[in-house]
Amino acid sequence: MGLWTLLEGCLLLANALAILNEDRFLAPRGWSFQEYSGGVKRNSFKGQIVGLIYATQYLRVPLILLNLLCIVVKMVSG
Repeated sequence: MGLWTLLEGCLLLANALAILNEDRFLAPRGWSFQEYSGGVKRNSFKGQIVGLIYATQYLRVPLILLNLLCIVVKMVSG
C-alpha cells in the first residue's frame, strides 16, 4: 500500500462527495447549504462537512481531469 493507493482512495472519496444531490439527498437530512451559509453554524463540524461537499461539487471539472489521469496511468502501468 503506497502513496498511489492513498491518492486513489482520496479521489474515490471526492467522487462520492461530488455526486451527492442536494434536493434528493442532502436537504431531507438537514445538510442543505442554505442552513449553513451564514452564521455560527458554519464553524461547526457539520458545517465544515457541508462546506467540503459543496467544494467538491464546485470543482467537478478538475475532478474529471484527475479521473482521466488516473485511468490513463492505470492503463499504462497495468
